[in-house]
Amino acid sequence: MDPKTRLAITACLIVATLMQALDTTIANVALPYMQGSVSASQDEIAWVLTSYIVASAIMTPPTGFLATRFGIKRVMLVCIVGFTVSSILCGAAHSLPQIVLFRCMQGAFGAPMNPLTQTVLFNINPPERQGRAMSMFGIAVMAAPVLGPVLGGWLTSDYSWRAVFYINVPLGVLAFIGTLVFLPETKVDSGFKLDWLGFGTLSLAIGALQLLLDRGSEKDWFSSGEIITESVIAGLALYLFVVHIFTARRPFIRPALFADRNFNAGTLFIISVGITSYAALSLQPPYLQGLMNEPIVTAGLVMGPRGFGTIFSMLLVGRLIGHVDTRIILFVGLAVSAWAFYAMSRWNLDISNTTIMFVGFVQGVGQGAITVPLTTLALSTLAPEHRAEGAGVFNLARSMGSAVGVSVVNALLTYNVQVNHADLSTGVTAFNRLLSSPHVAAFWSPLTADGRAALDSVINQQAQVIAYNNDYKFLMFATLATLPLLFFVKKPERTNATATMPAE
Repeated sequence: MDPKTRLAITACLIVATLMQALDTTIANVALPYMQGSVSASQDEIAWVLTSYIVASAIMTPPTGFLATRFGIKRVMLVCIVGFTVSSILCGAAHSLPQIVLFRCMQGAFGAPMNPLTQTVLFNINPPERQGRAMSMFGIAVMAAPVLGPVLGGWLTSDYSWRAVFYINVPLGVLAFIGTLVFLPETKVDSGFKLDWLGFGTLSLAIGALQLLLDRGSEKDWFSSGEIITESVIAGLALYLFVVHIFTARRPFIRPALFADRNFNAGTLFIISVGITSYAALSLQPPYLQGLMNEPIVTAGLVMGPRGFGTIFSMLLVGRLIGHVDTRIILFVGLAVSAWAFYAMSRWNLDISNTTIMFVGFVQGVGQGAITVPLTTLALSTLAPEHRAEGAGVFNLARSMGSAVGVSVVNALLTYNVQVNHADLSTGVTAFNRLLSSPHVAAFWSPLTADGRAALDSVINQQAQVIAYNNDYKFLMFATLATLPLLFFVKKPERTNATATMPAE
């Protein structure tokens, strides 16, 4: 393939990926404004995020079927148009049900974009350039969620929450024109049929699990009949799905994919990366805005260096792949990420923005050093005809890891705040001599209503700081626990064969 054509295809697909990846976080900062606009409660407005995640998770696995049955180019064009139109409808919505419905549409149309982009980039690049191509893809996937709060905060504060959806329109137009002009079509198997039983059971398992994770903390987990019901449905549906794919003649996901050792290791790795990466992203905005009282735009800017660290790392690692053992790059990335979480676990309210930005940059370097070789590792040894299906499973694993991570750290945060508050309060009595000091009693006297309220506020603040520290320690140990997977990674063999996409 001509290098200029390859560059044009890469650019338009990266724009589509950037558009989809931005929407994973750009709407987060606008939620309070949406809540007031549509008169929704705190629990109800959370469905704006949940609906997108559920629809995206359900529609990621069928990517392989869609690509085989209709062709990558046709599916990609439909997804870009559908995502752009859904974004316009989200911006024009005037009620909560409308926003939730259109966010579901966004998630459904956006889900195939990432695996299809990965498949195309692998197919149009020879093996020696695949690492560099994955670094460009990874920049959009990993940096966009970090830059989303910055862009979303600016658009919301200067314009309206509706602008966070309308920003997708110019990106969608560019991606559509570029894909239509430059991307060649792949072969189509018109007789290929969808395994509806496999798709249905997996969709049911994903949907039930996502609802369980999103609503578990609110419903006090398994003390709620709803959570028990969702867990039973998720477990049974997953069991039926696993049994089905190993017994059906043409299953929804072919078990042959899991015969590839590197694909298995890469999929397990990306679950861990999803848990730690997106969980950390969900913790920082409330820490900066709620505890440190940073304005929304400032908080976004302070988080920005993490994205720059990711970009820098991915560009560097993209050049190292093929020259340095993948296992070494992954080890360095995990070690750097673990150190960043360790540093974050020692933060307090006196921490400077400069320190936060530096640690964020280092954390971004670590995440970038993991993501690029991981994607290359998982997909490079798969046969070209299996890559779209493999990429769908790989991205599903990332999504589910992210969902689990966000739910776990937020549940731990809520629990630890309560425990820490109770522990710190044990020393607050009328017999504590420190509290009887005139300088302390003037503000925090336990003998007056105002003093008790002020003292409780300080204790609650410190309880939250400790809870955040504990969450970051959990993420550090979760990162270190991934290290043994390196022993299961097999270094991909070098080959001079060039896999190209057939022209239409």
